[in-house]
Amino acid sequence: QVQLMESGGGSAQAGGSLRLSCAASSVDLNSRRCMSWFRQAPGKGREGVAAISRGITTYYHSSVKGRFTVSQDNARSTVYLEMNSLKPEDTAMYYCAADPADCLPGSWSSGVGFPYWGQGTQVTVSS
Repeated sequence: QVQLMESGGGSAQAGGSLRLSCAASSVDLNSRRCMSWFRQAPGKGREGVAAISRGITTYYHSSVKGRFTVSQDNARSTVYLEMNSLKPEDTAMYYCAADPADCLPGSWSSGVGFPYWGQGTQVTVSS
């Protein structure tokens, strides 16, 4: 049974940094798999933020490119989202998700078909 647990959310000032972690149980991060981060702000739809496939290929939403970095630690079965230069518009609930297939450019960000999701961690950025 795949389980994902996010941590590291909290409050930050604009321009600050946070690092989110996603501890994945029963998941081999070396295998064909798309580990992704999504977010959802109040009143808005879900948005794909970043994704990593087999620890090699990464994808980012245009709004976070250059500010956020997705990575993984295979030994710890953990996926990270390093968030720098935070903006108030980054405020959202952030979710980790896993799909047992490589990330597909252009479609991973919809989150459709991802069978495994964490419960989320709140990120609040104040100006």
